[in-house]
Amino acid sequence: MMSDHNTGIVSAMSEKKSMNQKPKSESEYFVEATGLEFWTDERCYITELCNTDKLAESSLAIARVEAGVTTQLHALTGLTETYIVIEGSGQMEVADETFEINPGDQVVIPPGVPQRVTALNDQQLRFYCLCTPRFYPESYVNLEDE
Repeated sequence: MMSDHNTGIVSAMSEKKSMNQKPKSESEYFVEATGLEFWTDERCYITELCNTDKLAESSLAIARVEAGVTTQLHALTGLTETYIVIEGSGQMEVADETFEINPGDQVVIPPGVPQRVTALNDQQLRFYCLCTPRFYPESYVNLEDE
């Protein structure tokens, strides 16, 4: 049971919090969730989890590749991309190497290195895409048009 003294402290803290509360849109710390999955020309779906000016050092997204689909051969300029597999299996191509990836595997792709992945075994492939520094559309280079 809470004593009268503790109740007073909690009440005072609640009043102070109410007085200092700003609308989220005015906060320098808050970033509204987007979380909407969208289709890309890369032939996969992307859900951006964190890609904001407030964190220029990195961005985080989830990529989803449908079963049997191979993403576009591409490179990213000026950033390192790390895949962390969540679900499914894939055949990964990075530079001149090809290897299978499975849940829990990580693939670190340096800037400017060609890459693509194919979802294997009649199931979708889902993986985190961690980019450092953060991803910008201008960093994407389609290598299939060359």
